[in-house]
Amino acid sequence: MGLFSRLFGGKETEQSTEVEPVEYKGFLIYQEAIAEGGQYRIAGRITKEIDGEVKTHRFIRSDVLASPSDADEFMLKKAQMFIDQMGENIFQ
Repeated sequence: MGLFSRLFGGKETEQSTEVEPVEYKGFLIYQEAIAEGGQYRIAGRITKEIDGEVKTHRFIRSDVLASPSDADEFMLKKAQMFIDQMGENIFQ
């Protein structure tokens, strides 16, 4: 039945994994590489609670890498650099 379900549009189960954030200078960085054409696009979000409100900045870069771990590692480095340069101005 699994084959027929896939062929005729049956529901496919998605593997959803909860991303553990990395804390950096009071910000939370979520590494969320996007699978694309056999490679992984660098993507993620940066969040911080400011005055009781959680602010979020989401970004997707044009860079693609061979593995999700490489994309996540590169995203973390880029996010840390962005935080160092912009601070809380990220959310404006």
